[in-house]
Amino acid sequence: MFKKIEIWILYLTILLSIVSAVGFGVLVRQELVGTIKAGWISKTALTLAEIPVNLKSAFKGLRVEDRFPNLDGFNGTSHSEESYLLLSRYDGDLQEGVVELVDLRNFEVLHTWNPDIDAFNDTVEQLELDEFKNINRDANNSRHISRHPKLSKDGGLLFKYSTPLRKIDACSNLIFQNTQDNFHHSIETDLDGNIWVPSVMYPQSPPIKKAGRDIVDDAIVKLSPEGDILYEKSVPQIFIDNGLEYLLFAHGNIFEADPIHLNDIQPVDYDGEYWNKGDVFLSMRNQSMIILYRPATNEIIWKGKGPFFHQHDVDILDDHRISVFNNNVKLFQGMKIVDGSNEVIIYNFKTKEYSTYLAESLIKNDVRTDVQGGSQILPNGDLFIEESNYGRTLYFNTDGSLRWTHVNRSENGNVSWVGWSRILYTQDDIQNVNNFLANKGTCNE
Repeated sequence: MFKKIEIWILYLTILLSIVSAVGFGVLVRQELVGTIKAGWISKTALTLAEIPVNLKSAFKGLRVEDRFPNLDGFNGTSHSEESYLLLSRYDGDLQEGVVELVDLRNFEVLHTWNPDIDAFNDTVEQLELDEFKNINRDANNSRHISRHPKLSKDGGLLFKYSTPLRKIDACSNLIFQNTQDNFHHSIETDLDGNIWVPSVMYPQSPPIKKAGRDIVDDAIVKLSPEGDILYEKSVPQIFIDNGLEYLLFAHGNIFEADPIHLNDIQPVDYDGEYWNKGDVFLSMRNQSMIILYRPATNEIIWKGKGPFFHQHDVDILDDHRISVFNNNVKLFQGMKIVDGSNEVIIYNFKTKEYSTYLAESLIKNDVRTDVQGGSQILPNGDLFIEESNYGRTLYFNTDGSLRWTHVNRSENGNVSWVGWSRILYTQDDIQNVNNFLANKGTCNE
């Protein structure tokens, strides 16, 4: 029944297996960090190597670890003054991303957007653009979340998810989608109604092409309210123009394909002692850096590098202070680890000093999202936090006490991602919401 195998055949098989494994590893590494690509061979090797993690991601979807088994939905005290939450979340029951307008005076959902992402993607796919060749695989209805939605003055909703920048009406019908670039992370508008969004440039800027690899060429983009690009600038090119090229191409022996990772653009709407109207603050995660950039003159006016690590979400607090959501993520033994808890950092341009805000409250409530996340310090001193990759949103009173939390738990018990929700508290925000509710009409189900 069994045949004897010559010992030399066994040894040869083992040797060839070792050589094949080493060769496969070399191809994968070459595709990831090598200076010379092996074409389709290395790409195929990388694709095969990524099968386990892709299968895990596909089965898991946008579900996250359940750190709060006793919490579901809103818990705590509602607001006495008018304010709203534009809650972007993945609905684990629908298996789709939705955006809900929530009245924080009673936690009632006043309106829900649930766009047909697959239909939008089909239109994009017909254009056969390289930047969106995998859009139906990576950002379909079941894997899409409407990142950092923005309610515009005319009642439209802006959003994206490493997709075209999209705008829909109250009934989730498409108003426009800009397919010039792959848009990602934050959405902000300036005093003139123009839209500022990070993107990955296509085609790449000249210095990035020169590097000889597919470096992510992050850009700052300014669009009109109608979605037309008015201004676009490569962030790596900004670094080069301002004498910071060494931060792009000097990472030891490891090639960094994503040297910037732009995750927030905060436009400046007024002249002051430390900035001018038209300037923008930029948050760059992979540099652990915030810069104040002046598009009018292509100058970096100020740069801050610490005490934050892999930060997100820079906000202007007043005429001399900014805040930053510090993920406090450090690379320990090849892993991303939150070193303690997340922090909210304030930088004071007058004193040139950094300080933390309500640090003990974040520690006490174990706030520690390693990616994504955001914060907003309100004028009265209250603090809004989103812990994105644990599906939790928190609101602290100015004394540091926890007013309410929201955990994005579905009826099936799973907790899923939230997608950079936005608290609406200014007079302009409230007026936009009231106008929207008065004019949204009735949508056909």
